[in-house]
Amino acid sequence: MGGPFQQLDYLYTPSSDVAADARYFTEVLGGKLGFAVEGMGARVAMIELTEGPPHVLLTDHLEGDRAIYIYRVDSLRKAVAELKKRGLKKETRLEIPMGPCSSFVLPSGHRVALYEASRPGVLEHFLGRRDF
Repeated sequence: MGGPFQQLDYLYTPSSDVAADARYFTEVLGGKLGFAVEGMGARVAMIELTEGPPHVLLTDHLEGDRAIYIYRVDSLRKAVAELKKRGLKKETRLEIPMGPCSSFVLPSGHRVALYEASRPGVLEHFLGRRDF
């Protein structure tokens, strides 16, 4: 493939009621609740619908109605530079537990983010946690 994307790991999805949506994803759709974490004024639940990624991250702090597709990359700096050369603008930098992340809104409104998995073991730290 011609881009910097390694793998789609997460669908970061807005939710108005994370607990209710997590129950639906697990009880009705048959997913497995990886974690349900509450902190710093936000709730996030990870749902595993398949053995491997992408996993669904439900959250109540994400603006808008569209999910953000979060792709893992080898080097965030190089991947962002490549996308900027291709014309992407309005980069938003943020931190996710697994590492630094850069998010872009495409002209059509789709949202794509890249992250560098620089904090090994963080996901395992959250797995099984149930704050709500």
